[in-house]
Amino acid sequence: MSNQRRQFLGLAAGAIAVPATSSLVVAQGAPSRGREAPIPAQASVPERRPAKSELTGLSALLTPEECVVLLIDHQPFQFANLHSHEPTMIVNNVIGLAKFAKAFKVPVVLTTVLEARGGKIIKGLQDVFPDQKPIDRTYINAWQDQRIVDLVKGTGRKKLVMAALWTEMCLAMPTIHALGEGYDVYIVTDASGGVSAEAHDMAVRRMVQAGAVPITWIGLSGEWQRDWARESTLADTVKIVSEHGGGSGVAFAWEAQLLGASKP
Repeated sequence: MSNQRRQFLGLAAGAIAVPATSSLVVAQGAPSRGREAPIPAQASVPERRPAKSELTGLSALLTPEECVVLLIDHQPFQFANLHSHEPTMIVNNVIGLAKFAKAFKVPVVLTTVLEARGGKIIKGLQDVFPDQKPIDRTYINAWQDQRIVDLVKGTGRKKLVMAALWTEMCLAMPTIHALGEGYDVYIVTDASGGVSAEAHDMAVRRMVQAGAVPITWIGLSGEWQRDWARESTLADTVKIVSEHGGGSGVAFAWEAQLLGASKP
């Protein structure tokens, strides 16, 4: 047997070889004593806990005072090829989102692309802001239109809430672009949609990988309301959820019925 082979087996030194990564050290002894019982290795350094993430803790929850909303291209042409969601659900959800933004006094930017061909923004959404003319643009990426960027910058707010049609283009492109300019971007996934379920899903994954945070419109409303004792927006919150919240709206109506029935 070669010396190298003997050394590997530990025969030459009278010890049992162990991998360098082992957490135990095997004691050496005289050949006549054979193998010794293993003894604990030197105490390892405790694993270092990661630093607190900016995405955790109370401060990570959104407040109306720090947000600005950008609603992109909820137009007839975009809805015509929407297949990731039932179109009526996107209509319902984006109108609910817009109403919440208005109730909480969150600045909202509306934009369309090639309105003359793609159609005007849906009526239900325009009705929430009847005096606000959407910015009509040619760029697919809304964040390349300086008018939109200037409006957002003018708010002084860095948490940008976006919803768009389609997810894979008109939401993904400005999201990735704005993230690169230091904005925190929150994508409202159920007020956005793509040409297929896969297109929507892959776009959301790509945006999350880039640093965006996905959220739903009901989830966002809860973070804005935060406290049922916040009476200044409570009536609007209940009304909007009742109109657009589906099962949640039905539950609110039921609770109101029970409370009313309990009165003397």
